[in-house]
Amino acid sequence: MDIIGTSVDGVGVCIVAGGAIVATARLIVHRMQRTGNYYSFYRQDIGRAILLGLEFLIAGDIIRTVVVAPTMQNVAVLGLIVLIRTFLSLSLQLEIEGRLPWRRDVPPQAMDQ
Repeated sequence: MDIIGTSVDGVGVCIVAGGAIVATARLIVHRMQRTGNYYSFYRQDIGRAILLGLEFLIAGDIIRTVVVAPTMQNVAVLGLIVLIRTFLSLSLQLEIEGRLPWRRDVPPQAMDQ
């Protein structure tokens, strides 16, 4: 299970690195075409890659802590790591979409009624 947890962490790191590469490639294409606000799109692409990578990193930590070494100290460290990563995820989500994840978009027709 330790190998699986480490593998899940590796996938998370690959997602962040691959997302940064793809986002940079998209930035180069948008700059060559000179279309729109390419910096904003770049930040959103990077943020999405980091968010997805963080989910995998949290999953890897949970697997290693719960299955491999479930001591109280490791569980406390896991709780702190999850808390920090959750705060980072919420901050990134707010930065990318301009709203918190639990806020739903209200259609304009519903606001008029």
